[in-house]
Amino acid sequence: MTGPRRPLDASGSPAPLLVVVDGANVVGSRPDGWWRDRKGAAERLRDRLASEGLPGRAEPVEIVLVVEGAARGVTSVPGVRVESAPGSGDDRIVELTAETAGRARLVVTADRELRRRVTELGAEVAGPRTVLD
Repeated sequence: MTGPRRPLDASGSPAPLLVVVDGANVVGSRPDGWWRDRKGAAERLRDRLASEGLPGRAEPVEIVLVVEGAARGVTSVPGVRVESAPGSGDDRIVELTAETAGRARLVVTADRELRRRVTELGAEVAGPRTVLD
């Protein structure tokens, strides 16, 4: 007997781990002056994710950075798709998690309520250090 089949991407290969990053929560986890330039802080996180990927993982991942509020308008770059939430970033993260049911998903956030909501949908969760250390 074999385990559950992983969804396939457009090329017919198993879909990579989907990593959904709660931009506001991750940026806000370090008191480095991010509040003076929220969009710039989100762009720096995006660029770090694009260059470093998910530390500790050799296999390919698909990274989605969800931004909200003053950080809306940050653009995607190769390696990181940016989703500007029209309202709550948490709600958009839950929507993305639900839309990709059946696929391996990791949500990066320290927000307890968001962690509860996405684990109910079968996603794994990790804290901001996962992408910052």
